[in-house]
Amino acid sequence: MMTFKKTMALAIALPLALGSASALAYGGGKNHNGHGGKGGCGMDDSRMFRQLDLTDAQKTELKDLRQANKDNKRGKKGERHSDMQAQHQKMQQLVLSEDFNEAEVRALAEEMSKQQVERRVSMLKQRHEMMQVLTAEQKTKLQELQAERGEKCQAKMEKRMERKQSN
Repeated sequence: MMTFKKTMALAIALPLALGSASALAYGGGKNHNGHGGKGGCGMDDSRMFRQLDLTDAQKTELKDLRQANKDNKRGKKGERHSDMQAQHQKMQQLVLSEDFNEAEVRALAEEMSKQQVERRVSMLKQRHEMMQVLTAEQKTKLQELQAERGEKCQAKMEKRMERKQSN
């Protein structure tokens, strides 16, 4: 009986989790100016880079890196989309099948997790490449700016929570 409950919980939770991941991958959680969530508390550092007194050579190198990353993403977009569609169809088949096949569900979940890990590694590699363009002083200033933004975002979130609790 306990296995059945766990299986049902997984069958219900997996589509919800994957649907949320799909929405975020598509661009959910971003407002009209491309920053995450309300108030621009996302991970976009482009505004902060403008405050770092970059040399023309640094600006050019960062621009080239951004363009290369953008081109790389565009090249993989169709493949990623078709993979996501295939995974969604497989997920639907598993959820709608007569018998729950935990091994297939686990394999699908692991495949999807592996792809997410690869995307995250790629993103962090790109960020690392961009950080290598900065001087030690610029890196320190960027960290300070990020800490300030984090504090402001935390304060905004706390205010939102207070308003929700008072309503």
